[in-house]
Amino acid sequence: METAGRAAAELTYRDATEADVEALVPLIESAYRGDASRAGWTTEADILQGQRTDPDGVRAVITSPGSKLLTVWRDGVLVACCQLEHRGEAAYFGMFAVSPALQGAGLGKQIIAEAERIVRTTWGATEMHMTVISVRDELIAFYERRGYRRTGRMTPFPYGDERFGLPQRDDLAFELLVKELG
Repeated sequence: METAGRAAAELTYRDATEADVEALVPLIESAYRGDASRAGWTTEADILQGQRTDPDGVRAVITSPGSKLLTVWRDGVLVACCQLEHRGEAAYFGMFAVSPALQGAGLGKQIIAEAERIVRTTWGATEMHMTVISVRDELIAFYERRGYRRTGRMTPFPYGDERFGLPQRDDLAFELLVKELG
């Protein structure tokens, strides 16, 4: 396994354009859904089936005012992405996807740190917000180790809206996690 330093040193970042949609959709899908996602530890395959996103959803993140989809590249290959959205004093972090084959090598930590730096310097954000499916204990623990805190504030999962996937259990909700940005 490669070291986190080597993985992080080779990363380059840029805002996605509509030309990137074709590459972004399969990256996001591979990190969350289906058998390919099982190669990484962030899979939702056991709790959700169906799609995680589609070209229209990715395009909306790229083109919406106050929103960007940050792409992450290594050696000219798209390896990760995350949504950043300006929400007043806070920024929202979402649609985070790291190629399953590269998970566990320290890329996620580096990308989150860069995303936090970008929202502080670009928008003056003092907090980063994200929502995580509340039953994703291992993922929530990962974010807690990065300084995010659970708020207990829940939003219902959109059952019946296949754009968000096909739930495999009936107890899903999104919990808001928050980090104060120094």
